[in-house]
Amino acid sequence: MTPATTTSDARRRRALGQIVLLSAGFLVLVAISVASVLLVNKARKDNALVVHTVEVESQISNLLLEIRRAESATRAYLLTTEPQYLTEYQSAAANILPALDHLARLSADNPVQTANTARLKDAVHRRLADFARSIDGAGITDIAARVDVLRASSSTEAVQAIADISRAMRVEEDRLFGMRTANADQTQILASSVTIAGSSMVIALAGLAIFLVRRSSRIRDEAETQLRDINVTLETTVDERTADLREANEEIQRFAYIVSHDLRSPLVNIMGFTSELEELRGDIFRRISSLSRTASLAPALPEDATDSAEPVLEGPDKQLSDDFNESLAFIKSSIDKMDRLIGAILNLTREGRREFKPERINIRELIDNIAKTVAHQAVEAEARFEIGSLPNLVSDRLALEQIFSNLIDNALKYLKDGVPGEIAITGRTKLGFAIYEISDNGRGIDPKDHQRIFDLFRRAGTQDKPGQGIGLAHVRALVRRLGGTMSVASELHNGSTFTITLPINWTGKSRDKES
Repeated sequence: MTPATTTSDARRRRALGQIVLLSAGFLVLVAISVASVLLVNKARKDNALVVHTVEVESQISNLLLEIRRAESATRAYLLTTEPQYLTEYQSAAANILPALDHLARLSADNPVQTANTARLKDAVHRRLADFARSIDGAGITDIAARVDVLRASSSTEAVQAIADISRAMRVEEDRLFGMRTANADQTQILASSVTIAGSSMVIALAGLAIFLVRRSSRIRDEAETQLRDINVTLETTVDERTADLREANEEIQRFAYIVSHDLRSPLVNIMGFTSELEELRGDIFRRISSLSRTASLAPALPEDATDSAEPVLEGPDKQLSDDFNESLAFIKSSIDKMDRLIGAILNLTREGRREFKPERINIRELIDNIAKTVAHQAVEAEARFEIGSLPNLVSDRLALEQIFSNLIDNALKYLKDGVPGEIAITGRTKLGFAIYEISDNGRGIDPKDHQRIFDLFRRAGTQDKPGQGIGLAHVRALVRRLGGTMSVASELHNGSTFTITLPINWTGKSRDKES
């Protein structure tokens, strides 16, 4: 494992650890927030129950107070028969029943208090009836008789019942008050604990976040320092390696030029000796023909015919002559092929040494000129061109002429026999690049040969057309030197589409030194 891989793995682990920690902190904060909300709501409910208990006890006291007021006013009226006491009695009696109803509503949530309230209502009604009888007895003129009425009303069972029931209700509310107060206190303590814990965790997470941020900043600063150090030496390294690559490339080109040039010298000698051998062949077989005639006592040929005419041979001699001619034809064919290949290598090396010069080019005009130069071949192949909208660009004119000429020439060369040819050249732009497509309805190319056709001296399909297998390799090399790419889409018998992608504004720097 390389140091770069180790550093990358450590970075990923650190990033993953930070994400896990921050996620855990976020989940803890969410849990604390939810718990705080729930505890606050519970505390609010507990406090509301405590207040409710206090309200019930207060209402019991209010009810008893109104009963005592009514009782005091009744006694005062019986003893003095003053109208003001009667008015006070009537006011207190009017407040008793509403106070009792309000108490019943407040204690409706407690079944025990509901039962006590029902018993209290009965006792209060009986007590109110006692008050009414006492008020009616105020008309007795005998003071002693009114005092007896007062004593009778004070000793009634309703008074004891009201006292017992109210006491029982107070006991129940005291019990509820104690329980609800304890619950409220416990909830308050728990809420405080959660708040304190949450605050502590927030502080801890904030500290952790500050630590992680500072560590990340330190690591980033170290990385930036390393990057600056690398950038300082990167340009020098790239320049050195580019110079080495350029020198190696030039050396390869010189080697290819020297080899192809030196190969041509022995090839010329072979061609010369082959021509001499072809001349000697006539002398040899004329001599054989003459000897054959002498041996067979046939009349000899005239001397002038012996030097120029094709010797007349029969049997084995004729077979030997045919084999000799066939061998010479194979040698001459191989010499011609070797000569073409050497010439192609020389052209490639010269093209590799040529400096490209970017200029503004009208692609439509360039394609029209190429179409005019191959118009005769197009007429013979019954082919027609369809030239669409073609974006202009800045590039090397000669390289583009070679690229499009080669592709259009191939499209014409490999059309299907007996089928009118259709060749379409279209273009478009995308993200600063011009994309050109040269399509035809020709023989097509087997998908397994799509890469093969771009290799030097390699050809695909039926080899019934002249060529050395250099054109497409040269075209792809030119496209790369112009900073572009090249691809093919094709199937057998369904035509081909070659796609060329080139920068719209080529500066002359992209891959300009590639061969």
